[in-house]
Amino acid sequence: MDFQAILKDYKCKACIMSVDIYEDGKYGNIRVAAGNKAHAEEIERITGHPFVDDTPYEMSFTKDNNFEDFVYRGAVRHEQLHTYVELYQMGLWLELFLLPLESDVANKGYCVYIYDAHAKANTEKMSDLSPEISSSVLSACIKLRGANDFKQRMYDVIQDIREMCDARRCCILLLDKTTHDCGILSDAIRPGEVVPPKRQSMDRSFYDIACTWEDTLAGSTCIMLKSKDDLESIKDRNPIWYASLQKGVIDSLALFPLRHNDELVGYIWISNFKIETAVRIKEILEITSFFIASEISNYQLLKRLQILSNMDLLTGCQNRNAMNNRVSDFDPPEKINPKSIGVIFADINGLKRVNDVEGHEAGDKLLKRAAYVLETVFDTYEVYRAGGDEFMILAIDTTEEDIVERLGRLPKVSEENNVSLAFGYAFDDHNIDIRREMHQADERMYDNKQEYYKKYPERKYR
Repeated sequence: MDFQAILKDYKCKACIMSVDIYEDGKYGNIRVAAGNKAHAEEIERITGHPFVDDTPYEMSFTKDNNFEDFVYRGAVRHEQLHTYVELYQMGLWLELFLLPLESDVANKGYCVYIYDAHAKANTEKMSDLSPEISSSVLSACIKLRGANDFKQRMYDVIQDIREMCDARRCCILLLDKTTHDCGILSDAIRPGEVVPPKRQSMDRSFYDIACTWEDTLAGSTCIMLKSKDDLESIKDRNPIWYASLQKGVIDSLALFPLRHNDELVGYIWISNFKIETAVRIKEILEITSFFIASEISNYQLLKRLQILSNMDLLTGCQNRNAMNNRVSDFDPPEKINPKSIGVIFADINGLKRVNDVEGHEAGDKLLKRAAYVLETVFDTYEVYRAGGDEFMILAIDTTEEDIVERLGRLPKVSEENNVSLAFGYAFDDHNIDIRREMHQADERMYDNKQEYYKKYPERKYR
């Protein structure tokens, strides 16, 4: 076969791939049989050495099981293929075409590989999909922007994917590398199937396993394990994960990383799927995972902003903004209808003196100790820093006896942490009015504070 005659009219990067076909139907020895000028220049630019015809493909491209499967389908099964994928380790988006060629050599298949890469994603190319794949991706995107409940949206999407693949399970796992933790965001399971409880499967050991997947991917867009041979191939590449897979009944598995702005947020995986759908799974999830990751990242950012907007950064308690919003939850009264409500106000004695004499850094440390004391004593209540040296504690559906018992422990815990607190409380389990209880608790706290300064006048001013 005259390879150069075939390639001479291609102006874009193009080469001819060859695949050896064994008698048992398996394949091996994938090589780059020939390349045009644009391909040769690209390979020399990337690798630093001249391109040579009829060499193992790993000398030109990164070794990748998915790429090998792609070439096999083009050269041996004579499929015409096109895809657009992200090569995240290289910071590139790759568009590639595979066109089968008629082979004139026994037990060898050929295909033309045409490709191009860009630093930024091209939305037009991302949408250049078959009608079937486009419909599936569009359906997922619509559901991702549908219901207000974020977790319900995610479940709807992965349940569709699970049904489409006739899979046993489809799951989204989130990773948090700062806390070394992982957890299931959404899990769709075939009716009648039994899987390990989430708490058991998502312990620290599972996080350690999940951290090995990135090296196993080795820059690939996904891992597709479609047979026992594929599963066995993991044994050498990732023995830790292989041992975990052996504990479950895994016949097939597809694993896709979820990345947004070069940050790994988690993974989506599908297990025990219909093998005939493998190509469709790959094509759909290579695009859909892009949108899922973006949606997760935006959700996590919003949650972080909500936390920051409601947290007092110095003490870690909820701040005045959160307190005001919580109080507003009781308007109108029927919006929240608790059986009882308790309000406690606490104020640090002597903070002004500490700030004036020892400096504001010492005052900040005193505020932190006070917050620790209150969150320790009132650990099941809601603790807010109302502002300055004042805190409010809100107790819903408790008893007055429980509040009094905790207040009885407050002086001892305060003394252990070198803090003095004035406090007052109000409780009602009949005609509940949170603002009335707040006013009453504040007045009682003020009276308690005045008694303290009468006893220790030198601690008020200096």
